[in-house]
Amino acid sequence: MGTIRDNWRIFLLVLVLVGSLFALFSPTMAEPDADAPGLASSGATNLQYGLQLSGGTRIRAPLIGVTATEVEFGGAEPPQIERDVADQLDGVTVADVIVRQETETTGTVEVTADGVAPDGLGTGLDEAGYAYGETRDGVTEETRTQTVDILSDKINEAGLSGGTVQQIQTPTGGNFILIEVPDANRQRVVELVNQRGNVRVDAYYPSDGSYDQTTVLERDDFQSIGNARQGGEGQLPNVPVVVREDVAADFQGRMVETGVAGQGGSRCSYETNPNGTDACLLLIVDGQVVNSFGMSPSLAASMQSGEWADDPRFILQTQNFSGARDVAINLRAGALPARLDIGPDGEGTSSFIAPSQGQQFRTDSLLTGIIAVFAVAGVVFLRYGEVEVALPMIVTALSEVVILLGFAAGIGYPLDLSVIAGFIAVIGTGVDDLIIIADEVMAQGDVNSRRVFQSRFRKAFWVIGAAAATTIIAMSPLAVLSLGDLQGFAIFTILGVVVGVLLTRPAYGDILRALLTR
Repeated sequence: MGTIRDNWRIFLLVLVLVGSLFALFSPTMAEPDADAPGLASSGATNLQYGLQLSGGTRIRAPLIGVTATEVEFGGAEPPQIERDVADQLDGVTVADVIVRQETETTGTVEVTADGVAPDGLGTGLDEAGYAYGETRDGVTEETRTQTVDILSDKINEAGLSGGTVQQIQTPTGGNFILIEVPDANRQRVVELVNQRGNVRVDAYYPSDGSYDQTTVLERDDFQSIGNARQGGEGQLPNVPVVVREDVAADFQGRMVETGVAGQGGSRCSYETNPNGTDACLLLIVDGQVVNSFGMSPSLAASMQSGEWADDPRFILQTQNFSGARDVAINLRAGALPARLDIGPDGEGTSSFIAPSQGQQFRTDSLLTGIIAVFAVAGVVFLRYGEVEVALPMIVTALSEVVILLGFAAGIGYPLDLSVIAGFIAVIGTGVDDLIIIADEVMAQGDVNSRRVFQSRFRKAFWVIGAAAATTIIAMSPLAVLSLGDLQGFAIFTILGVVVGVLLTRPAYGDILRALLTR
């Protein structure tokens, strides 16, 4: 019992190491969370790799848009303001204008269409009769947050496990959206995140010798959206949907009124003969008609009798499966309030790391870590020449790396090159601290008693504690701010210092005391 009481720090270190090894190798933790910010596990361990060590696509781009602040509404409601502003700007629709009310009489107006400058928005507001404070490039914080949430949903709905979306701010004050999707093709990711995702269903029907078109269903009118399906024999790929009960009766009436649900149904030839077709339903994504279809006689009959509204479900057909998948993703995630500026002339950038290159980075990182360990071990043995001092030093330093790896595996944190650099920094600073302890304990000759050992150890530990506090203070801004790769480096450097001060350095002191004192 006395042995456990005297060496409890060593037993605690062993216990933490066992827990870390469990997190690293336990098969019960091998399945990564689809929403976690890492990639699939490495196979032999439960570690997850980030973009640099696995390959994949990274996009960094601002949102397209300009904003007017302190706009005086003059008693008008936001929908009316959106229409008024859109009418004054060329190439701008109501969907491109966002009005956010901040007080009872004022708010912000954002335009998220291409080619609109701050001066152009100011001119449009003047012509529409709305006073404002100033106009500037960029969108509001609310729009950026909404975009991040919707892009995250789109990536998850597309089955791109491990993708992350976050806001970052440059030192000059620029706001960017950073998207990282491990093990994913660049073209697919760019197409997915740069699609506005505005989905609606329009009725196209004959009226007074010509054709009218009116929107009959929007995203919020759907109660549930199924998965994209290939379609059975004689059926196109489609997405099954259920219309909300409070909308179903009105939609049903409009189908009968426009002739889409006419006697015997309707046969749509919109693509080949738009001026001579029966009434059609048009599936429109981002202003483009992606498919047109009529209505089967059985479905039309149920709408004419009023029975369909009791079970309001039907399918949205597309020409191919990828189109059906995009429709399902956009309906579930919602339309983006603004698009990313990643065109040829935009400020955004996109890059792709091949999986083979990621594998090479993992191999190089492992070799670098092994070289660092052997280099530190060689210097320590040359310095002391005593196995009972140097060997525990190496084992203790390596235990910090194992603990950090177990922590990363336990929370699913993706390892990248910056985190590996943090591990190497932890090895270096950890051994520095252990050398301080060994030198202070052995500097004045042999240790004759535990009392002498404890006095010398405390003196060394004060130096180590002050150095650790300095490191934590210096690294804290990097860990808190969104500075990309530097954040991972700072986080794991701080964790390594904390683990060292609270766990491994005291345990090493107990080991030295047991070996050097009588």
